[in-house]
Amino acid sequence: MADSVSVKDVVQATHLDVYAGAEYLDKRRVTVSDISRPDLELTGYFNYYPHERIQVFGRTEISFAKNMSSEERLLIMRRMCAADTPAFVVSRNLQPFPEMLTAADEAKIPVLGSKLPTTRLSSLLTQYLDSQLAERRSMHGVLVDVYGLGVLITGDSGVGKSETALELVKRGHRLIADDRVDVYQQNEQTIIGEAPATLKHLLEIRGIGIIDVMRLFGVGAVRDRTSISLIVHLQNWDAHQSYDRLGTAEDTQQIFDVNVPKVTIPVKVGRNMAIIIEVAAMNFRAKSMGYDATKTFENNLDQLIQHNSDDE
Repeated sequence: MADSVSVKDVVQATHLDVYAGAEYLDKRRVTVSDISRPDLELTGYFNYYPHERIQVFGRTEISFAKNMSSEERLLIMRRMCAADTPAFVVSRNLQPFPEMLTAADEAKIPVLGSKLPTTRLSSLLTQYLDSQLAERRSMHGVLVDVYGLGVLITGDSGVGKSETALELVKRGHRLIADDRVDVYQQNEQTIIGEAPATLKHLLEIRGIGIIDVMRLFGVGAVRDRTSISLIVHLQNWDAHQSYDRLGTAEDTQQIFDVNVPKVTIPVKVGRNMAIIIEVAAMNFRAKSMGYDATKTFENNLDQLIQHNSDDE
């Protein structure tokens, strides 16, 4: 987890325009992902002013400020320029008023702009800051995009996770991370997985070594990150262990505060793990859309029992 993000990184990631204070972009840091729209502050109410947040000015704020005198605007803006205020951002290609530029320059705070509507801009900034400031955790496994679903393949070392991922890539799916997956919680329902910088687009195959998936298979074979929808745990076949044959067992694995659906697949010679994982992903999607083959089987079985009972 990063403690802070530079305003320069925010500008580059969200394509903001720099109206003033370009020389301060590296020095100013953002420590929280929340965004502030200073409506009450423009009226002079500063009791709960969140000065550590990026301050976003939309059409409402700019219009209100235009009805104030120049002296009032300058006084308010100077009060808004705290030591830890990262930046002022103006949406909708609106122009910052002169007093904002003056006060920001005095406090060495950048003034930025965007063509986006205020709501979309706030959402974009929050999403980026959430991803950068969220707590991170490393998990052992391989993350692959299968039919648009993020599938995290886990299992003991040597069980065949990377080889299965390679087969999936050859079948048209996309690799996100091999061996180590960095995960963070984006919101109450979503876990995002991505590769560490040193392992990006790389895959380790025992007997061959490290291969660059993007160079060998093209840019369509990789993704930078994805949400984790399903965990597939590969386990060496144990003849003494019973495995779910009907799909009635619903298992999950908790990552941070999110319970991610999980299936365990036994591995032995002759089983094509790539095809089985493809089917697991398609079956998961079908269940998400309301179709459950297990319930169909149970209904068919109930009808058969009922039919036999009627014949007696």
